[in-house]
Amino acid sequence: MKTPKVFERLLIFLIVFISFQCSQQQKADLIILNADIYTMDTLMPSAKAMAIKGSKILALGTDEEIMEWAGPETIVEKMNGEFIIPGLIEGHAHFSYLGKSLLDLNFMNVTSWDEVVSMVEEAAKKLPEGTWIEGRGWHQEKWQKIPEQNVNGYPFHDALSAVTPNHPVILRHASGHSLFANQKAMEMAGIQAETPSPSGGVIVRSADGKAIGVFEERAMSLISNPFNQYLETLDEVALFDKWRMGIELAQEECLSHGITSFQDAGSSFEDIERYQKMAEAGELKVRLYAMIRHPSDVLEGGMDKLPILNAGNGYFTCRAIKSELDGALGVFGAWKLKPYADKPGYTGQNTTSIEELKKIADLAVKHKMQLCVHAIGDKANREFLNICDSLFKINPEGNTWRWRSEHAQHLDTTDIKRFASLGIFASMQGIHCTSDAPFVVKRLGVERSRTGAYAWRSLLDAGVIINNGTDAPVESIDAIECFYASVTRKRKDSEQAFFPEQAMTRHEALYSYTMANALASFEEKNKGSLSPGKFADFVILSNNLILCTETEILKTEVLRTYVGGKMAYQKAN
Repeated sequence: MKTPKVFERLLIFLIVFISFQCSQQQKADLIILNADIYTMDTLMPSAKAMAIKGSKILALGTDEEIMEWAGPETIVEKMNGEFIIPGLIEGHAHFSYLGKSLLDLNFMNVTSWDEVVSMVEEAAKKLPEGTWIEGRGWHQEKWQKIPEQNVNGYPFHDALSAVTPNHPVILRHASGHSLFANQKAMEMAGIQAETPSPSGGVIVRSADGKAIGVFEERAMSLISNPFNQYLETLDEVALFDKWRMGIELAQEECLSHGITSFQDAGSSFEDIERYQKMAEAGELKVRLYAMIRHPSDVLEGGMDKLPILNAGNGYFTCRAIKSELDGALGVFGAWKLKPYADKPGYTGQNTTSIEELKKIADLAVKHKMQLCVHAIGDKANREFLNICDSLFKINPEGNTWRWRSEHAQHLDTTDIKRFASLGIFASMQGIHCTSDAPFVVKRLGVERSRTGAYAWRSLLDAGVIINNGTDAPVESIDAIECFYASVTRKRKDSEQAFFPEQAMTRHEALYSYTMANALASFEEKNKGSLSPGKFADFVILSNNLILCTETEILKTEVLRTYVGGKMAYQKAN
């Protein structure tokens, strides 16, 4: 039976109409031409041009190939051969604390204790009596001179207390693993000669037993408790407004450094709720991947709404739990298998008990959440690997869970292959290597430093995935400086490299900041490379990071940052 002519015509019309609609839908909104695009996609490692529609990449190729995607309303931008890379992913940092550090006193660049005291003195002049003074970023190992009165390089509180008799002061160490308090703050906390150091922490004392003002690891809570009580007396709206102001500053800081995604290493339930609301309201400019952080008993009662996946069109995800086993090397908090070279008989701090971490690991398994554990010392890393090993034996799929050792800074060489066999990611920060370099050998000795400190080459050669970051605000969010540290093992102010045989290649370092970080957050289908179908998150740089000289790396500028196909930052002329 023949098809009636009317139906034939209708069918032809529908085919033409649908074809026309499809062709119109596939025309690009934005085309980038004449660029030097380093895609991080093995199927097409480089390209000259890119087509974008909405928030996604349509195609990459030559100028001629990509112009086929142009329509009458397509915006076409012709570059001058600028270097374009995928949007950089900050693999481990602290989003709200980054914002807070941009509001409070910042001691990251001070060179002496006298400078710290002077900055606090000036702040005290502007604040009513009784107001707490906050600051962060000091590091006794990075000062140009050691205070005359000191314990392990830490100054005594006397000079600080003298200029702040009526203001309690809380100044957090750059690492976040100790703090300095003045006499007023210690009085409010009830610190006396007989006050014991808590488990997992140390009240640093002078030879005659007096607290000098430094509180390490779990001892920080002794000062944090009265400070938090003070915060509870303040106006809630004003506190939220300050938090929100910090978040806005953090976003701008990230975008100006080419950071389009940020893995937040430790968010509260309150933070998670706020971030989700911002994402769904279109108020996040940087894509956030959050790790929830609470003790096991608190986690157990609040996991019913987790995980949260791709809220606000891929701007917020929470599918990880953060915990920790030890502290930081600079404050003798890293948990070591053998004693510190410069503190005989002392092996650091186990800040969370193995029993507690096992409970948190069990919750991660139960709720199908990723587990990310702060482990800096070789003992901490071994204990984390042991927990993974025991759990994976009863869960054979465990080596696909992408659990992470956050920092993995100092390893016993026998444990490196265990990272690979267990599928554990080494979530490391290139900038920590060069920032810590001046005191690492002093802490660990030459042999442990050479073979196990920031052992990137050994880990990579063993097949371990290293994802990179800065740990901001512990360090600057500057990804270019971190990239430089990763490939040279040098500080920007020194030509001396820290065991350069452990350096990454430039491709490996860029991979660690893009695809490796995407893999470390289960987001490799949406980001990490410039590939068709992925988010159009990319950065335009002034230099080719793969080919430029070492000196030129540090001179590289972020010219523009795009998130979801929209320009989110442009360098001022």
